[in-house]
Amino acid sequence: MDYRSAISVLGRLILGYGFCILIPGLFSLYSGELAWKGLIISAFLSIMLGTVMITAKHEHGHIGIREGFAIVGGGWLLSSLLGALPYTLSGVLPNYVDAIFETVSGLTTTGASVIAAPEMAPNGILLWRSLTHWLGGMGIIVLFIAFLPEIGAGAIHLFRAEVPGPTADRVVPRLRDTAITLWGIYTMLTVAQVSMLLLAGMPLFDAINHTFATMATGGFSTKNASVLHYDNLAIELIIVLFMTIAGGNFGLYFLAWKRGFRTLFHDLEFKVYLSIMGLSTLFMASNLVLAAGQSADQALRDSLFTASSIMTTTGFVTADFDQWPSFSKFILLILMFIGGCAGSTAGAIKVIRFLLLGKQSWTELKRILHPKMVFTVKIDGKPVSPNLLQVTGQFFYIYMLTFVLAVLLVTAASSLEAWDAMGAVAATLGNVGPGYGVVGPTSNYGFLSDFVKIVLSLCMLLGRLELFTLLVFLRPEFWRSHRNW
Repeated sequence: MDYRSAISVLGRLILGYGFCILIPGLFSLYSGELAWKGLIISAFLSIMLGTVMITAKHEHGHIGIREGFAIVGGGWLLSSLLGALPYTLSGVLPNYVDAIFETVSGLTTTGASVIAAPEMAPNGILLWRSLTHWLGGMGIIVLFIAFLPEIGAGAIHLFRAEVPGPTADRVVPRLRDTAITLWGIYTMLTVAQVSMLLLAGMPLFDAINHTFATMATGGFSTKNASVLHYDNLAIELIIVLFMTIAGGNFGLYFLAWKRGFRTLFHDLEFKVYLSIMGLSTLFMASNLVLAAGQSADQALRDSLFTASSIMTTTGFVTADFDQWPSFSKFILLILMFIGGCAGSTAGAIKVIRFLLLGKQSWTELKRILHPKMVFTVKIDGKPVSPNLLQVTGQFFYIYMLTFVLAVLLVTAASSLEAWDAMGAVAATLGNVGPGYGVVGPTSNYGFLSDFVKIVLSLCMLLGRLELFTLLVFLRPEFWRSHRNW
């Protein structure tokens, strides 16, 4: 492990992160809020720490696989710790564990909150809260690769360690251009959504915050009632549209821009993603009409928004789905595990992994019946490597094992019922936000003990970095000095 090179690269990341904290700090100062002090001090500390860390660089630096994992894992952990300072120093969240939980939830685009009344918080803090979503959505490391100084060939290891999905493909040949392209698409969509929300009647500050949360599939709102506060069909439909876009593959959008809109519907994962969302909407709407006595139009409106919000792991709310019939709640639980597409800002397991597992299972059934024949798993007409299938199976196993262990820890350390604990872990590991019961859509996570908040914060980080990026730290050979990686 080349510790000095890793620390130096981390320093550049933290330096840039400090300037990001400065943005809401200056906004808060301009607005005349007292919270500006906490934000500016936090920005200054981050900038100073980053500057000191940069000096660790030496002439023959090496960024290999291990350094890549260390930079990504360390970058997210440091960003969480430093990003929590504005909450504590401003007095909004005096308990540092609460502040860490809120920051991790923001950066991982989970949207689980411990702030009971966002309307009472200073606007500068709310802007920082939403900005953590936007930065974490496309990835702070991908942003770093795009806009901070070049780090050479080692950038590919950073990219692969952070980008969600079973593979991390470039959309253009040069990695830095890929990062710039992804962030360019992300930014253009952000501007488009802010404009549309303004036209629909949402105030500018709220439009910016809700757009940051939508494009990152995060879910933080400036209102305690979330999107329900506005009770505006146009606003809901705009947010549904952009949540759905954010849950799709951004690399696919680049190809569609180059080759034509039809490219989207030649992609199996994207078609299955939309189909699951559409069918879930229809099933839940029917259930709400038949079992809960809702009118058809209201049931369809609530179901469409909630299915989009949960499957994309955004977590915005327009209805208390915790009060829905069990059938609808079970569908939502399934959506919490499925999530969006690879290469999106959504969390959870991802549609492509379920496709790979399903196709592999079907192939094994055919192989049992015809043992002498050779079968190949294909996606969009392209053969899938056995190694990718193996890694997909391993990921699914570790994801479910992590879920079970986290549920056991939460139930052992709290008074939560099993269903509530399962909802909390599924919502944090999948980066969804609202769960069921006491952590449902009309509640928050503030009442939980510090230990449970730390467990759920780790779940959020593991879910966002897709397990292996952090779990690799547990391997003893990761820390050894040889440079064969």
